[in-house]
Amino acid sequence: MRTSYVTVLPYSDQWERDFLKIKDEIKSALGELAESIEHVGNTSVRGLSAKPVIDIDVVISDSSVLSDVIAALGRIGYQHEGDLGITGRKAFRYDGKDHLQKHHLYVCTEDSPELRRHIAFRDYLRSHPEAAAEYSRIKEEGAALYPEDIDRYIEYKTPFIEKIYREIGV
Repeated sequence: MRTSYVTVLPYSDQWERDFLKIKDEIKSALGELAESIEHVGNTSVRGLSAKPVIDIDVVISDSSVLSDVIAALGRIGYQHEGDLGITGRKAFRYDGKDHLQKHHLYVCTEDSPELRRHIAFRDYLRSHPEAAAEYSRIKEEGAALYPEDIDRYIEYKTPFIEKIYREIGV
């Protein structure tokens, strides 16, 4: 069991501003290496309660530019961690980013199934406010039930996520 305090907050407009600030810093470092920089995850859905951590997918054309992307991100304080067991995305950790909101940074090729899954889930919740409201309730309940157990919190919300994945076919 991983012990980690679970904090789920009501949606904040600040999350979009936080994303844009992080995006600007990454875009400045990557330039044309990035096809796009996507705000994914729960903070990207207006009205959705979430852990206050910004999830970002940097989209690259193909893996031929990955070493250049890793080097460019390294110059601004990001360290490549590999795929962490999830095929189709590369994870990065960072130090010295106290000027930015806590975030998770991933790099995916534009044909990555993981990227497709992130975008499809985000877009579904953005276009189905009733599902976003239900998911908010489930996440808030999970955080209240398991405030010190991230694994149980994730387990609690997984059936809802899997139901949405089945609906959208990912």
